[in-house]
Amino acid sequence: MRIFNKKDGGIVQVIDKEKMKDWPVELPLIFVEYMREKKVNTYDDPKVKKEVSKYLDEILRDIAMPRLISLLKEEKEEEIIMALERLKELAQKNLEMVKPMRPYLDDLLKKKNKQIVKLAKSISESFARAEKNKLLAEKRKLMQEKENLFLQGKITAEEYAKYRKEYLLLKKG
Repeated sequence: MRIFNKKDGGIVQVIDKEKMKDWPVELPLIFVEYMREKKVNTYDDPKVKKEVSKYLDEILRDIAMPRLISLLKEEKEEEIIMALERLKELAQKNLEMVKPMRPYLDDLLKKKNKQIVKLAKSISESFARAEKNKLLAEKRKLMQEKENLFLQGKITAEEYAKYRKEYLLLKKG
């Protein structure tokens, strides 16, 4: 265990990165994202937040990414498929948790194994949907602002129509 001391005398324990070498290849990535999303911000001590974040970066640099990269470069297709199936499940529940593997999906899409390509494509599509939803939310907010301006007479009907068309095209597409 890695121990981080808090100002109030308490401690924060995080599993040692050496133990993660025995984990399935995708779990260190999942662990790091989980810690960043759910735990780090709950620590009241800024020093501990900083130290834990730095430690999570170490885990990514020293354990998680090298293991993922080595798995993807090897030709152990069964292991790649198993890892991708678990990552796909996780992506459906919480896409943020699999974010670190996104840059490697393009390489997987070029593999000859159809199942690997299918799983990688599915995860890629999840990222694409999430991006589209984020963009749509931004456009929706902008559209509401333009609608209010139009109703107040501050923009013309043509300007409003232009923004409305952009929004609807994005929504449709």
